[in-house]
Amino acid sequence: MNPLAIIEIGARLLDKIIPDKDAREKAQFELMRAAQDQDFQLALGQLKVNEVEAQHSSVFVAGWRPAIGWVCVVGLAYNFLIYPMLTWLVAATQAGFTPPPLLSENLMELVLGMLGLGAMRSFEKWKGVAR
Repeated sequence: MNPLAIIEIGARLLDKIIPDKDAREKAQFELMRAAQDQDFQLALGQLKVNEVEAQHSSVFVAGWRPAIGWVCVVGLAYNFLIYPMLTWLVAATQAGFTPPPLLSENLMELVLGMLGLGAMRSFEKWKGVAR
């Protein structure tokens, strides 16, 4: 369930349970703080898992992020270089087939996400946080 929905439901219940406005606001604040703490603990746990995975010696464990990057590179190369050239070559030679287009909507979401992570890593290096 969405944490914001839980907070909203909790706030409605607190309105009915606690008539005093100050006590109700304090309880709402504590509810929101507990939800944020839970989100923070989940993110911290994921960071620990990521660190352990990155240090693993197997390429199948530590190499999945670079593999996603290479999939993006190959997809973009096909979409913006190979496919247009192949389309031109097929038209020029009057071959009897049509090259398959790449559905790039999901690919662009993945690439933009990877670029965002790359920018964060560059910022870390600039700030001296990098190993």
